[in-house]
Amino acid sequence: MAVETDNLLGSYLKDRRTRLDPTALGFPAARRRTKGLRREEVAQRANISPTWYTWLEQGRGGAPSPDVLNRIANGLMLTEPEREHLFLLGLGRPPEVRYKAVDGVTPRLQRLIDSFEVSPTIIKTALWDIVAWNPAATILLTDYSALVPGQRNILRLIFGHPGVRAAQEDWTKVARFAVGALRADAARAGAVSEVAALVEELCQLSPEFEALWRDNDVSSHGEGIKRLHHPILGPLEVEYSAFAVDGRPDLSMIVYNPVKIADADRIRALVRAKAAAGC
Repeated sequence: MAVETDNLLGSYLKDRRTRLDPTALGFPAARRRTKGLRREEVAQRANISPTWYTWLEQGRGGAPSPDVLNRIANGLMLTEPEREHLFLLGLGRPPEVRYKAVDGVTPRLQRLIDSFEVSPTIIKTALWDIVAWNPAATILLTDYSALVPGQRNILRLIFGHPGVRAAQEDWTKVARFAVGALRADAARAGAVSEVAALVEELCQLSPEFEALWRDNDVSSHGEGIKRLHHPILGPLEVEYSAFAVDGRPDLSMIVYNPVKIADADRIRALVRAKAAAGC
């Protein structure tokens, strides 16, 4: 069978619509020569002209608009990777990022970060809300499990929690970096409107935040060294590295790895002691 190479967009659209079940979507199944939806049914679901959709499958009519592609993606019930592929075929670029608020992560990802026994690990959103953490993070950073979801925001903790402030070797440097990284992360994830409410809240909470936000600095998390004063373990030095979560531009994983073997041993001992005590 020949492979379509001249009209990749049309071939992809046709393939996706033939995979859908007409009856499950409320269309009659009788008298169909081929499986899947008809072109006019896809057009109906996408709220576009049947003629225009037919032209797209036939490789006619020029490039579609992002709005049309989004409508077709919804009509064909495409996943996010499939929608991105549709945009690459239709416009030669991925779609604009659409920010999605999340409450947690997959069990597989949680099991992964739990396996880092001596490396505190967190997963945060573009607005710096913590949505997942491991036991080491609750010991070295903040006991996120003791906080309600609205309080698990790194910026709220930095500017509003005395214990978090006292744990930083150089609070001003940490605060300036976090504000700049928040600005960059929100823009990258398409969360500019969502971050506005958080910024307004933090400006009212802290004049220091307001001053730093007005500086318009931009930072990138990347990797570096973080020094802490832990109330039980004392001074600690950890290397941190930030990683993107594949398929989730709104999430990033930050791993803090103790620099010294002795510090790793002390963290391990405290993690196991708290686990044994049921904490």
